[in-house]
Amino acid sequence: MTYPTTRPRRLRMNPLLRKMVSETRLSPEQMVFPLFVCPGEGVKKEIVSMPDNYQWSIDMLVEEVRSIQSLGISGIMLFGIPNRKDDRATSAYDEFGIVQEAVRALKREVPGILVITDVCLCEYTSHGHCGVLVGEEIHNDESLELLARAALSHAKAGADIVAPSDMMDGRVGAIRNLLDRNGYTNVPILSYAVKYASGYYGPFREAADSAPAFGDRSSHQMDPANAREALREVDLDICEGADILMVKPAGPYLDIIRTIRDRYPQPLAAYQVSGEYSALTAAGQMGWLDLPRTMLESLIGIRRAGADIILTYFAKEAVKLLES
Repeated sequence: MTYPTTRPRRLRMNPLLRKMVSETRLSPEQMVFPLFVCPGEGVKKEIVSMPDNYQWSIDMLVEEVRSIQSLGISGIMLFGIPNRKDDRATSAYDEFGIVQEAVRALKREVPGILVITDVCLCEYTSHGHCGVLVGEEIHNDESLELLARAALSHAKAGADIVAPSDMMDGRVGAIRNLLDRNGYTNVPILSYAVKYASGYYGPFREAADSAPAFGDRSSHQMDPANAREALREVDLDICEGADILMVKPAGPYLDIIRTIRDRYPQPLAAYQVSGEYSALTAAGQMGWLDLPRTMLESLIGIRRAGADIILTYFAKEAVKLLES
């Protein structure tokens, strides 16, 4: 049948019918809110390049997470800003490190929230790189031990999920082995399986105080030009024990999300990163874009591409818009 018998607009005329036949849904349960925790008390320091996002001391973080949970958002991702850094990232796996203490506080004070911890070394090293340096080269295998120790310390503190983001070869297997040997067989690994060396991370460097002192991260994060390589990375992480896969960034890599969704049955997350957030927010503040509308459109696009879970700094605003 063709026009005039067939009229697709019939299903668009009534707003209730539009919602009824909508193919892609957003819900609070599908979103994870990233948060930055820092030393001190009473700290709520705005991140200049990420308006309405903050570095939180643990006492203030607890109150913020209570607010997040009240909106129906199921999970948060924690990034730590330590009070000391060194070339071995010792604060990353310190039993009393900032993330470890934050996890304990959240599990005690905000029961029911899903606490995911970022496992990397860049926030904790004096040089800002994601592993142990030998000269100016990141030593892959020596870094694995430290990453696994950090993940174990998070699990011991009560983290529900650990999320290695470093992109060292073999890190998922190293973490899985150490967790299992210590009795944490039920702690899932959310692997940053496909993490690109992206220019969209700029504002995060300010938020987490993790800019490298020299060079960049192209030796371990993926080339933005590569798609087939993403499948190889995913295959390796699944073989090593990854429970959930993630693509980062999200918006520029919707094709990668779709390809992975079509090929693998594992739950798939996508991280709408700081630069995506800041670009939309800045354009909205300038009046160049309708921010609420484009924010939701960007999130729906990520879901439509195939992501089951979205990490986004828009989570609170998105949920409020969905409710209204």
